[in-house]
Amino acid sequence: NQTHVQQAQNNAIQSKIGGGGGGGGNRPVKDNKPRGRMTAYAFFVQTCREEHKKKHPEEQVIFAEFSRKCAERWKMLDKEKQRFHEMAEKDKARYELEMQSYVPPKGTVVGRGKKRKAFKDPNAPKRSLSAFFWFCHDERNKVKALNPEYGVGDIAKELGRKWSDMDAEVKSKYEQMAEKDKARYEAEMTEYKLKCKNEQSGGAVATGNTALNLGGLQQAGLQNLPQHVQQAAAAQLQAQV
Repeated sequence: NQTHVQQAQNNAIQSKIGGGGGGGGNRPVKDNKPRGRMTAYAFFVQTCREEHKKKHPEEQVIFAEFSRKCAERWKMLDKEKQRFHEMAEKDKARYELEMQSYVPPKGTVVGRGKKRKAFKDPNAPKRSLSAFFWFCHDERNKVKALNPEYGVGDIAKELGRKWSDMDAEVKSKYEQMAEKDKARYEAEMTEYKLKCKNEQSGGAVATGNTALNLGGLQQAGLQNLPQHVQQAAAAQLQAQV
């Protein structure tokens, strides 16, 4: 649930902003892999931490108590959450742009010790894009052309700056594009799930028919043939019953 998610995020945030340094003497040499992206809640906690340090520079922070208060404040926030979500969107864009040009060091074993990614159906609907991503789609090449010396990270920062400074009326254009794309995604996803459900139901019927006619397959000497052939034969036998 949300509490467990926030607790996991708090643990990650503590290692970044509240860990107190030290203890890293035996760490392997880091490569140039881009810094991982932060969530809206992580940006919120980081901001609270910085504000607290300014007000109470000498105070020793008990992170468990501090994170509990942050979670309570986060629940009470409403419109204020929007700026943290925008910060997260910008950081996501920065991360994805930087990852496009990231090359792991030679000899690095990618993926060891990590969970396998869930299977991604190539026929599944393409996820909807946020307003900021639609903006990046329009502006990325312009920023690159005006600043040929910029790296991927610099381009991401400039896009974030331009988005923050953008007039609300102009920004609404991209927000409308995002809403339209969200509606497209939800409609396609509903149709996709229904299609998957129907296919699974069809598979279950075929499996049931095969099981019912296993005796018939054995009598016909077809039990050692490939499964799809067995299922076709089972369907023929079922039709004869």
